[in-house]
Amino acid sequence: MWNRSLMTGNGPTGLSDSRRQVYRALPSTPRARRGRLDEGKTAVLCEGFQSLRALMSCGHAVTPMSLTNWCRRLLEQGESRFVCGQSGCDVEWPFTEVCKMALLTPEEKEYFEKNMASNAARGSTKLCPGCQSPVVRQNQSVLNVHCTVCTANRGQIFEFCWQCLREWKGPAPRSDQCGNFGCCNESLKTLQTCPDAVSESVEWVTGCPSIRACPTCGIMLYHENHQAKHVVCPRCKVEFCFACLKLSDDCLRTSDEYIRCFDGVAPRQTSIPVWQR
Repeated sequence: MWNRSLMTGNGPTGLSDSRRQVYRALPSTPRARRGRLDEGKTAVLCEGFQSLRALMSCGHAVTPMSLTNWCRRLLEQGESRFVCGQSGCDVEWPFTEVCKMALLTPEEKEYFEKNMASNAARGSTKLCPGCQSPVVRQNQSVLNVHCTVCTANRGQIFEFCWQCLREWKGPAPRSDQCGNFGCCNESLKTLQTCPDAVSESVEWVTGCPSIRACPTCGIMLYHENHQAKHVVCPRCKVEFCFACLKLSDDCLRTSDEYIRCFDGVAPRQTSIPVWQR
C-alpha cells in the first residue's frame, strides 16, 4: 500500500513516473469561481494532508488520502455514487477515476465495490442480528427498530439498534445511541469534538465549530473559507449559515453575510438531520 500521508512537494514517495505526472503540484485551494459560492466554500476534500494534488474531472484538486476518506465517508452514509464535495459542484466521479486518483490498492478497490453494491441494493434495509431477515427502518430518526420475525418467534417484542446492529438495550426511542457498550455515532462524535473554526479577523467565526451537519440533509461539511458564513450544501443544494445554522434567507433578515448573526453562533449539534427528499 502506498504511504499516501508521506507524499511531499519533492515528489510522491514510491510512485511511478506516470503517477508523478498525474499528481503534479497544484494550489491547495481551487480557484474561486463566482459569487457567494466563492466566498463561502465548503471543502470536504481538504483535510490538511501535505501531499501533491491532482485535478479531478470536475476541475477540483484532491490528494489521494483526502479523496479516499471522502469516498469512504459517502459509503458510510449509504451512498453508492461518488459526488464532488466542493460547494456548488454536483459532478459525479466515475469509479474508475476514483480508483486512479485515490491510488486505491486491490483490497481498497474490493472494499469500495462491495459497499457500493451493498448500498445500492440495501437502501434503508439492514439485516436483523437475531434472525438475519431484512428489516426496513420506518422512522429514519429513530435507532431502535422492531423485527416482526424475531417477535413472532420469541413471543415477545424484539428490537435491535440500527447503528451497532445488536439487540436493543436501554430506553427508547433514541436517535443518538443505544445502551450497548461501544455504540457510537462517529459523525456525532466528530461534531462534538472537532476544533473551532479559526479566523484572525472575522467576528462570526468565534466559537463556531469547523464541521457541521447540513441542517437539511445531514451530510457532514467542513467550512474552509471563514471570510463568509454562508455555504451551499453539495448534496441537497440548500444554502445555509454555518454559524447560526439557519437557512441563508432567514439569517440575512437580521444579519449581514460578514458580521455576527443576530442570534449568535448555534451550539454544537447533538443530532444529525434526516433528509426528507
